[in-house]
Amino acid sequence: MNGLDTALGAAGLAAFLALGEAVPRLGLVKAEYFPPTSRIARALGTELAHGAFWSALGDTLTGWAVGLAVAVGAGIVAGVVLSVVPHLREATASTVEFLRPIPSVALFPLAILLYGTELRPVLLLVVYASFWQVLIQVMYGVQDVDPVAEETARSYGLGTWARVRHVLWPTALPYVMTGVRLAAAVALILTITAELVIGAPGLGQQIAVAQASQAVPDMYVLIVVTGLLGPVIDVGARSVERRALAWHRSVRGEAAV
Repeated sequence: MNGLDTALGAAGLAAFLALGEAVPRLGLVKAEYFPPTSRIARALGTELAHGAFWSALGDTLTGWAVGLAVAVGAGIVAGVVLSVVPHLREATASTVEFLRPIPSVALFPLAILLYGTELRPVLLLVVYASFWQVLIQVMYGVQDVDPVAEETARSYGLGTWARVRHVLWPTALPYVMTGVRLAAAVALILTITAELVIGAPGLGQQIAVAQASQAVPDMYVLIVVTGLLGPVIDVGARSVERRALAWHRSVRGEAAV
């Protein structure tokens, strides 16, 4: 079945590339706005030979990785503290519900005003958008802790942090990994968007430069590369999730199937 899925996926990709080659050559769209696949492929080879491309890719991945790491760390700590400290979750619920729906794009002017157009405004936006994905999942995970297990741990004299380690964390970890996977995708979107809008170094900035200079094939190449980063990051996040949850029944069930 896996072999059939792979073959069908390859056939679909080949059909899509053939369609991209045929549409502009048949005159259905103007080639200067939508170049044929072969022309984009040649532009890809040219980009891969340039150090500027790899530098931009490195800048994008740096902003994504650093912002994601900060968001995950802060989200886990804040989620556990808000859930464990008595009455703190209720006291902060209205604040969380007020801040969480604010779209990150609304913070672009503030980020530029505070930090200019380098890496720091990108990090601010990435951390803000990704933080909520992790925080909410952690809070759901803590809420799912079995009360019987919690009371049993108390009866055995386990302290707060011992209960966090041995009872709360194993229950919350599947939720945490879901939050990390969601945050990884959101962080990539915000990184590219921030580079595109703010002009911070990275693939987004290169897309804007290619568009402004009418280098249309190069623009499509950079768009394709940013699109490929998404599945790569998702596969990596799922791999980390499977390793972290190798003991969990859901992962063992996947392995058995």
